[in-house]
Amino acid sequence: MRMIDLIEKKRDRHELTSEEITFIINSYTKGDIPDYQMSAFTMAVFFQGMTEQERADFTLAMVNSGDTIDLSKIEGIKVDKHSTGGVGDTTTLVLAPLVAAVGVPVAKMSGRGLGHTGGTIDKLESVAGFHVEIDKEEFIKLVNQNKVAVIGQSGNLTPADKKLYALRDVTGTVNSIPLIASSIMSKKIAAGADAIVLDVKTGAGAFMKELDDAKELAKAMVDIGNTVNRQTIAVISDMSQPLGYAIGNALEVKEAIDTLKGNGPKDLEELCLTLGSHMVYLAKKASTLEEARKILIDAITSGKALETMKTFLSAQGGDASVVDDPSKLPQAKFIVDLEAKEAGYVSEIIADSVGTAAMWLGAGRATKESTIDLAVGLELRKKIGDKVTVGEALATVHSNQEDISAVKEKLYSSIKISQDQVEAPPLIYDRIL
Repeated sequence: MRMIDLIEKKRDRHELTSEEITFIINSYTKGDIPDYQMSAFTMAVFFQGMTEQERADFTLAMVNSGDTIDLSKIEGIKVDKHSTGGVGDTTTLVLAPLVAAVGVPVAKMSGRGLGHTGGTIDKLESVAGFHVEIDKEEFIKLVNQNKVAVIGQSGNLTPADKKLYALRDVTGTVNSIPLIASSIMSKKIAAGADAIVLDVKTGAGAFMKELDDAKELAKAMVDIGNTVNRQTIAVISDMSQPLGYAIGNALEVKEAIDTLKGNGPKDLEELCLTLGSHMVYLAKKASTLEEARKILIDAITSGKALETMKTFLSAQGGDASVVDDPSKLPQAKFIVDLEAKEAGYVSEIIADSVGTAAMWLGAGRATKESTIDLAVGLELRKKIGDKVTVGEALATVHSNQEDISAVKEKLYSSIKISQDQVEAPPLIYDRIL
């Protein structure tokens, strides 16, 4: 095979065979195909798209380019959850202990975050002593024993995807549905899940700003999962404003604990119950979504979910007493309210702009080399549709910098006040099976 022939074939809207796609991925991973030819190929895909079968073959070729995780020694159906990201996306911190509490094994591979806040691992490391440096045998043992464990991502999972994403990032081909879907699903499949629940975000704080684009991405990923024999469901949820109230690492851990106690933000609780119900259903721990939801609510009200959180943290070296006393989490030196300058109703909270303000405080990484401050971040005091009076707190800033004038200005420009009452946006837009 010659790469030039395959570029031209895709350019001219013809379907590539499984063998041709495997050749492209394997040869590029080994360095036999130069970046300029792979750039031409990804641009052809950007404009011409891929068929359902091509997407599945492309995904599996990336899965097979490196290591895969064998979770067969873990008892039960392993259901993974993936979010396409956003601001204040605390769902994993709630879902992992919640669904584990009802007997669904959660074998979670997570990474560190670039952007507004840290990744799931960074957030969990707000708990003193918690660590993810455990070997695979210990990881499997903990999941069988406690139904939940989190480990750092392996260095050689889907190397083709890592190499390809870096190329897409500098060639204007990131925003391609087939390539995004294949990238996400290759990592989920390589991580060993039997079934996958996807939380696809839409709105100002999401990668997919438009609902139609989010639906298209969700359908592409669900089709890939089902084609390669992984039961896959997608929920499309709102990210036009941050989820919950907390944006920051220790702040989000506290909010997750509150949610497991039944005292969390209603939008975060509802999304976790929705995603968790699908995880419980796919794991065959309930025969309907309604039954699954009831089981999860019972786990919260009985305290079982909270106890599972303590067990999970303790098993990985964490100080589980933070669950009962969240003041033991890292605390910022300066806590300052952002006071409303006018009365009215909150009409808009620009999620990605609020996230940028949190990153300026040190809650996230601008580059891979950046150091995260686990204590800092933001707590929203109002959400879209809420009434506001002059001087009332719109948000609370947790900072270790005394001068936060730039952060405050960013927040004022991100939180819009209207004289007319505004409806809160829906939380869940659709479900793709």
